[in-house]
Amino acid sequence: MRRIVRAPWELLKRAFGWLVLFELRNKVLLAPSALRLRRFETAEVRRLVAAAAPPPAALVATVIATHRRPDALRSAVRSALAQSVRDQVVIVVDDGAGLPELTSDPRLFAVSLARNTGVAGVVRNVGIRLTRSRYVAFLDDDNLWEPDHLERALAVLESPGGPDGVYTALRRVLPDGTERDVLSVPFDRRRAARESFLDTNAFVARRTKALHFSRLRRTPEVMPREDWELIHRYSRGHRVRHVPHATVRYLVNPGSFYTTWSA
Repeated sequence: MRRIVRAPWELLKRAFGWLVLFELRNKVLLAPSALRLRRFETAEVRRLVAAAAPPPAALVATVIATHRRPDALRSAVRSALAQSVRDQVVIVVDDGAGLPELTSDPRLFAVSLARNTGVAGVVRNVGIRLTRSRYVAFLDDDNLWEPDHLERALAVLESPGGPDGVYTALRRVLPDGTERDVLSVPFDRRRAARESFLDTNAFVARRTKALHFSRLRRTPEVMPREDWELIHRYSRGHRVRHVPHATVRYLVNPGSFYTTWSA
């Protein structure tokens, strides 16, 4: 009997992928809070534009979302500013906790939201909307890039007939610095509907209207993550390619959520 009851669900998963079905459910259940957060996001962008000088123009903008990780944030900022690609601006967006003292660099632009949202997508969206750079990259405050991360990504993006977005391989490391594994999976949108192998710390994309994060409030129990949702949705109308070089050091932090890769 149980198998009979589950049969329609199994058929839907086979046809569309379980991640796609779970995201559809999320959008139905969490839509009211997402609408409120969308209004807050827009109000914050207007406030920040009016209150501060615009971020410097650059080929690529790196958006770093942060909340109460001052030491880790400084390390993330250093790894972003140490990129071999110099034509970039680093935009730090704090989720309402207040910014620590950061290094002085004309390419660094840091702002703090008026209140804590607890929604990474909203924080990152503010950063995206504060820039007019051609490309946007993303780095969390507890992760690091190798110095050639942007160089490798842009070499593919700017090549003749290149894609709209790329993601590099991702090296997961434990808190003691030892390597756990390397995630390197060629892009396949159909496979991505069933397996979690997409992370925005490795993603660099052309800035279009489609490049914005979901505003759903995703607790650790809510799957899929906003990283998967962004890249999967972006790839609906844009070409995405994998770059099989590990350029991201992704911290497996026991104190916060991290993805259990299924690939």
